[in-house]
Amino acid sequence: MRWPRTLLARIFLQLALLVLLSTAGWLSLFSHIDAEPRARETAQLAASAVNLVRAALFAAAPDKRPALFADFSSREGIRLLPAEAHDPIEPMPDMRFVRLLQRELEARLGPHTRVAAAVDGVPGFWVSFRLDDDDDEEYWLGLPRERAARNFARHWLSWSLLASALALAMAWFIATRISRPLKAMARSAAAVGRGQTPEPLPEEGAEELRRLAGAFNGMARDLERHERDRSEVLAGISHDLRTPLTRLRLEAELSIADESAQQAVIADIEQMEAVISQFMDYARAESGEALQPTDLGALLGGLIDRQASVGRPLDAAIGELPECLLRPKALIRAVTNLVDNAWKYGGGEVSLRASAVDGEIRVEIADRGPGIPADEAERLKRPFTRLENARTNAGGTGLGLAIVERIARLHDGRLELLPNPGGGLLARLVLPVRR
Repeated sequence: MRWPRTLLARIFLQLALLVLLSTAGWLSLFSHIDAEPRARETAQLAASAVNLVRAALFAAAPDKRPALFADFSSREGIRLLPAEAHDPIEPMPDMRFVRLLQRELEARLGPHTRVAAAVDGVPGFWVSFRLDDDDDEEYWLGLPRERAARNFARHWLSWSLLASALALAMAWFIATRISRPLKAMARSAAAVGRGQTPEPLPEEGAEELRRLAGAFNGMARDLERHERDRSEVLAGISHDLRTPLTRLRLEAELSIADESAQQAVIADIEQMEAVISQFMDYARAESGEALQPTDLGALLGGLIDRQASVGRPLDAAIGELPECLLRPKALIRAVTNLVDNAWKYGGGEVSLRASAVDGEIRVEIADRGPGIPADEAERLKRPFTRLENARTNAGGTGLGLAIVERIARLHDGRLELLPNPGGGLLARLVLPVRR
């Protein structure tokens, strides 16, 4: 048996087991306690019938007894049979109630009393008796089988089932009251992980849940404030750095006579500007861009044209893509980063494929470079992480894949770094189709 995975199912299953086991225990206890008084009552009724029949047989002449047997059977539903040594007898089932009944009958009618479930093939509740303790003449008295059948009272079973149903309904209510705020918190935590700002959780319910919701709301507010402060600080740094960098570039162009030295200084300045731009891309609050219906095919087509215009033609194949809700600026930034990485490290041959598969959009950028080991793929998605091999010959900050991973999670998607068949790296951006 597999244990349920969700907290709701586990809590409900545990409470249901508790309710059912408790109900079964009470029913078993009641059945055990009820057996003795019911056996005593049944034995009293059977002994009374035997004593009445015995008195009637004593008072009747021997030749009138057959007619008396017929009269008992027709009027009272009581059967009387003379006991014979060769009578086929079916014993009563071996159970505690029958043993208690046998004991009570022996106490009232004598130690020679026997009980049977059928005599001569006739089913019923049969009790043997003798007209006199010293007389060997023995008879069987047959009563309706219901007299000795210990059927558990239906109203007890009905009330037990009703109580169990109410208890299970209450167990489901308790389980949902516990799991609902935790599910909401899990959804909000996932939104925070995607860089979004979730709606505040309702601070209600039990004291522990209220405190937990309050702590989570405070954490989400602090993260949002820190993210906003970081963006403002980086925006200020960008402005403050780019202004002197622009002056440095002008001074290099005007003051440095040696053209090779001038180009070297300008290249360093451009690299610094690229680093600043990449920091800004990573720090930018992508959640500020709203989802909007986007033709991804046209968006990728524009990127392919821009790459071709700067001398970097792509081997592109764009399939039929559905229009879906995307953040186009963030998405084009992610794909551009993957294409830039492929041109930097991929050996001069880059392909772009886009298709819709099983409710997902897959954008694949492949190169023929040295690739990356499979066990390093997840580590390289973290910021400021680079691989110490041939793919690091070009300069960079180690933020390119981190930016793509962040944008993918912002769209509830994922970034997969796979080996490219034939050599190289295949970067696959997977996005769910949301209309």
